Amino acid sequence: MEYKLLVNIYVPEIEQNYEFYIPVNRHIELIIKIINKAINELTYGQFPEKDNLQLCNRRTGQVYDNGFYIRNTDIKNGTQLVLF
Repeated sequence: MEYKLLVNIYVPEIEQNYEFYIPVNRHIELIIKIINKAINELTYGQFPEKDNLQLCNRRTGQVYDNGFYIRNTDIKNGTQLVLF
């Protein structure tokens, strides 16, 4: 079983918060694509799928490099992130 973290993701474009379990052994770029697709489906297309999204730590303001693995960042259970 793959280890996953529960994170809170705020999407300022639609002013909504979501909670996701994200696997630690995946690149941030893949996680963003999965989250973007899920939010697109949850909002019935209100938040369109995009190629240029970034994840940012809501508390520290750190923008994460899309090439990093989740396990190599400071993202932990309960981390609040911003998808922009």
